[in-house]
Amino acid sequence: MDVEYTIDMLIQKILTDDKQYDLSKIIGAYEFAAKAHEGQKRSSGQPYIIHPLAVAYILLELGMDTDTICGAMLHDVVEDTPTTLEEVRKKFGADVAMLVDGVTKLNQVPMFNKEEQQAENVRKMLLAMSKDIRVIIIKLADRLHNMRTLNFRPGIKQRNTAHETMNIYAPIAHRLGMRGIKEELEDLSFHYLDPFAYSEIEHILELKKKEREEFITSIKETIAARFQDQDFVNPPQIDGRVKSIYSIYKKMFVSHKSIEEIYDRYAVRIIVSNIGECYNALGLVHDMFRPIPNRFKDYIANPKANMYQSLHTTVLGKKGIPFEIQIRTWEMHATAEYGIAAHWKYKEGIQRSDKMDKRLAWIRQVIEAQQTSDDVEEIVRIIKTDLAPEEIVVMTPGGDSISLPVDSTVIDFAYRIHTQIGHKTVAAKVDGKIVPLDYKLSTGEVCEIITSNEQDKGPNRSWLNIAKTNEAKSKIRLWFKKTCREENIVSGKAELEREFRHHKIRIPEEDLEEFLADDLKRHNCSTLDDFYASIGYGGVLLSKIIQRLRDKYNKLYNTSDEETETSLIKPVHKITSGIVLDKIDDLTVKFAQCCSPLPGDEIVGFVTRGHGISVHTVNCTNYQAALKRNDPEELARWMEVQWTDSKQTAMQTGIEVVALDRIGLVLDICTVLTEQRIPIIHSSSRILKNGNALFEATITIAGTDQFKSVVEKIKRIKGVMSVERARV
Repeated sequence: MDVEYTIDMLIQKILTDDKQYDLSKIIGAYEFAAKAHEGQKRSSGQPYIIHPLAVAYILLELGMDTDTICGAMLHDVVEDTPTTLEEVRKKFGADVAMLVDGVTKLNQVPMFNKEEQQAENVRKMLLAMSKDIRVIIIKLADRLHNMRTLNFRPGIKQRNTAHETMNIYAPIAHRLGMRGIKEELEDLSFHYLDPFAYSEIEHILELKKKEREEFITSIKETIAARFQDQDFVNPPQIDGRVKSIYSIYKKMFVSHKSIEEIYDRYAVRIIVSNIGECYNALGLVHDMFRPIPNRFKDYIANPKANMYQSLHTTVLGKKGIPFEIQIRTWEMHATAEYGIAAHWKYKEGIQRSDKMDKRLAWIRQVIEAQQTSDDVEEIVRIIKTDLAPEEIVVMTPGGDSISLPVDSTVIDFAYRIHTQIGHKTVAAKVDGKIVPLDYKLSTGEVCEIITSNEQDKGPNRSWLNIAKTNEAKSKIRLWFKKTCREENIVSGKAELEREFRHHKIRIPEEDLEEFLADDLKRHNCSTLDDFYASIGYGGVLLSKIIQRLRDKYNKLYNTSDEETETSLIKPVHKITSGIVLDKIDDLTVKFAQCCSPLPGDEIVGFVTRGHGISVHTVNCTNYQAALKRNDPEELARWMEVQWTDSKQTAMQTGIEVVALDRIGLVLDICTVLTEQRIPIIHSSSRILKNGNALFEATITIAGTDQFKSVVEKIKRIKGVMSVERARV
């Protein structure tokens, strides 16, 4: 059962705290909230007021100020009760009202789906936190208590909330440097998203608990004894810790490592008085224990994007057990534990400074990136990718460090330095060697961007597919939006017409603007040309809206999918020789074994000599090789084809599963396939040279959606490392 927080607990916490609070204002906020929520219950059956009290208590532990505590107490009154924002403003002031408004969801915004509703709420929250960062700190505390009590919610609500927390709130907590909240949100989300893996890691940690405690204690005693006769201003504090369950999961199950291979699952933290003592302590540690090569990171000289600073080194302890040592000052420790909230816990509030503006610049970048895409859901994708905890640190030739998400390319690096550097990029050197623009950078590399002197030099459209960060993509889109409007209109109109032909949407020209009216409004387009231009520069993704447009068309014109079913494959474009294929009933169509296309794959047809059309995926090595050869005669034989909308398709494809060898593995895989009603034409298994097991099968499948679903279920089987489509 959740702790039943009371106002007395809150008052006691305030009275024993060193900070000065306006107790009467906080009690007034409690009484106001208690009256507003009177009669309301949580899913646990407890009075609703327990929740705002809990959120306020979490914020007290973070050291937040009086108005933040009042905002927490009142954060649901406008959203869930008849109380108005104006009432809150009159009674508690403009600051408290602004904080309450910032965390209040937009319930009345007309949206097409829940994802868009979620994205609009996130966007509103980010706009509010760009004015006052306390908005998101309240929201994180609110989400933390909701996650702690998520067991009282229905199963589907648990998974949806956990997904949202993992994808939005945990990355934001990470970027704000709030390690404790970030790790607890991740662990709680992970518990609901993959309970089997969570309990397995929890079990492993519990089994080794005594051994771990003894190991860390012995290390701490050894270090303390060595430090005793050293010249430190104050005796260093030495603590031990274990990685969070989700952190261990990422390294065990995502990187395919055993728990013994996770070097930093055990860690010792040394806190000293100043930076000089950090490096002095590092030298002593390396003298006591053998450091593991390439496992040293200096985050003091090169802080993380969230301002985290520490020295990290991994060494070998007794019996060859590796462990991590983190060395930092007390100020660095406060930032590492509390992040942005450290300004309230250890200083009186937050002063607007160049340093703080720089620290919060990412909020503005996220909002700007979403605005250039004309797609409200882009904001969620940005948070998932650009704010991800995994980062690389790449150096400029001048010695500056640039932090980027993992898998970032040269293009991302160029745009992170400066927008104009990105636009004028023509080549790049990494560690002195020329590399392609899609080269994926790694930590420690030195990257030099080579730019053009031409005034009108701009980005290439293909860079939108190369860039990893949404920051780079938004700057590329913005360039095309501003400088290539006429070109964007032409290409956007052509793309829309292609999609309409593909989905058999036939709208008279005079009715088109009315048909697209909702989407024009949603994407802030005044005219059809604005909409075409937005498609052209990448601001509108047709793949995201075409199904809705098709459903609307079927409803308006009384058509149905069944009326348009003809054959499995049909050409939609003429061959360059000028022949147009309207029907292929008399042609032989075969599916290439080199890539085994499935319904849902992007496909292309090859006109064979005397054997009809061979269908390949667009990613097929044979097709890609033909494109590179650029032989006009050969290219003339490739043609656009597409799947029809038949739901009755069943095709054969291959599947390969690599897993840790164990008894019952094949049975578990076959059980998944059987439960999904997927016929197994042929199967075999064998042991690979590295000791892992390989399971191969030929199965009958309806399309890529079903295949992806099966792959996800097989990946959840214990010991499975990879699942791939294979040749039949």
